[in-house]
Amino acid sequence: MKAYCEVVTDLISDLSSFNLNSRGLLAFQKYLTYYAKSERFTSLLAETKKLESDLSNVKYCVIIQGGTVRVRKYDSEIDYSPEVEKTFEKFKQGAVKDYTVKLYLRSGMGSVEAQILESVAKLYPDIFLNLDNYRLKNSNYLDETINVFDREIQFYVAYLEYIEKFKQAGLKFCYPQVSNQSKEIYDYEGFDIALADKLVGENLSIVCNDFYLKDKERIFVISGPNQGGKTTFSRAFGQLHYLASIGCPVPGREAQLFLFYRLFTHFEKEEEIQNLRGKLQDDLFRIHSILDQATTNSILIMNEIFTSTTLKGGIFLSKKIIEKIMQLDALCVFVTFMDELSSLSDQTMSMVSTIVPENPALRTYKILRKPADGLSYAISIAEKHRVTYDHLKERIKS
Repeated sequence: MKAYCEVVTDLISDLSSFNLNSRGLLAFQKYLTYYAKSERFTSLLAETKKLESDLSNVKYCVIIQGGTVRVRKYDSEIDYSPEVEKTFEKFKQGAVKDYTVKLYLRSGMGSVEAQILESVAKLYPDIFLNLDNYRLKNSNYLDETINVFDREIQFYVAYLEYIEKFKQAGLKFCYPQVSNQSKEIYDYEGFDIALADKLVGENLSIVCNDFYLKDKERIFVISGPNQGGKTTFSRAFGQLHYLASIGCPVPGREAQLFLFYRLFTHFEKEEEIQNLRGKLQDDLFRIHSILDQATTNSILIMNEIFTSTTLKGGIFLSKKIIEKIMQLDALCVFVTFMDELSSLSDQTMSMVSTIVPENPALRTYKILRKPADGLSYAISIAEKHRVTYDHLKERIKS
């Protein structure tokens, strides 16, 4: 409790030495100042100081004789340790071997230590009675607001330390403008933190992407070739909004984001045999649950759903889902291989993952705002891995 009182006092002093601009820190500083003046804290502080002073006057001697240990009050006996050391100092000849034994420090007391302490308590009954009363009275001394701050500030400090390596690699972070009203959002030079963490560790470059929605636009419909960065983009979109909602700097040079109420995601996952549902049924079950809970203040991320059904069936079901999202007027990233979904209404905005024009097998990992072109470049991937019709025929012959 002594450490707690000192920390609270020091924290007030430290915060007052900074020119704070954060509304959160200013509010906490104000709370802390009022708390330090409250009867609850001032009483705790006064009792702690008095008890500390009383305990500092507890002095005793431990007398060990054979197998007997006795404890009595200190009676101003002379400490002969300095005299003994001075006497034997003249016999010291150069460097000598250190025979000091380092004792293992236990977290608790041994049985002998406990009995010695019990004996000391009997020598000073009033002080130790006050100590017991102090412990009982202040068992819930920790203020909940300060406790939450202590726990949560560690996350923010750790996050700032974590993103420092990205900044050193040339990646940008910013504090975004946030609003729970406007859905005109944007982010310039954004990226996926999870992927960046891996690539920075391998000294590889990170591709950044821009996006924005304006006017009535609410839904990004992202299409293009496989392994072109579509899923990474959708993941980064969710990261941006989540980090912004908890007050963290977000990846990007400049950003304006929506302060959502709930964020829902639907990504591919393995079938669970226990639920006795097929892939399509499981997709429908999960999406139905999401749409039942989503509101106009939600963000939805749908990543390549209905891959287990026919193209016609997938288009039909996807249109129904997008229509429901448009009715909610919610923000959404919809990653799909069905280009027909990209131009359903003025609420949808098409973005396409791109390739290197001279070599369709290579991906740029840039997601650009443009109409879907209907090209999957599957043949280039098949040629790269030698699984085209001609390659397969050659293998069969051999």
